[in-house]
Amino acid sequence: MNLSIVEYPDKSLRKISQEVKEFSSELHILLDAMYPIMMNTNGIGLAAIQVAHALRVLILNIPNEDGEQPKENLLEIINPHITAKSGEALYQEGCLSVPQFYEDIKRFETVSISYQDRDGNTKVLEADGLLSIAIQHEIDHLEGVLFIDKLSYSRRKKFEKEYKRMKKEQKES
Repeated sequence: MNLSIVEYPDKSLRKISQEVKEFSSELHILLDAMYPIMMNTNGIGLAAIQVAHALRVLILNIPNEDGEQPKENLLEIINPHITAKSGEALYQEGCLSVPQFYEDIKRFETVSISYQDRDGNTKVLEADGLLSIAIQHEIDHLEGVLFIDKLSYSRRKKFEKEYKRMKKEQKES
């Protein structure tokens, strides 16, 4: 499966992802194809919508204390639902679909989710720190929301101007 990252301002990033009903070999192929794209682009999370598949599927691999992301730490999360949330954290986020832009975003400090694995088994996960932030960021993608949508009006306008300038410079070079 040949996948590539969909980048802002592509309107397909605004689609609301559909629930996965069949845990088939096609789903496994998608999950297996998403992993190298995430790793090759230095990501820690990737939602299926970011590779043009509007399914409630995401993967996460949070770096360990050595900054490494061993494959055995990979989380494959299908049909996630946040079941509890608490606290508040401010974290500088970036996004593979909005490259080279980082901004402080307010999120919940801890979340609990229920989800299914690649075989359809129901799981529960409690997360805090970077894992909590990444889960919320990727679930937003499933709802058609980008982290830049959480910026204040003035900061969003500044972002739009900076992003257009950056894209223009990339075309010219």
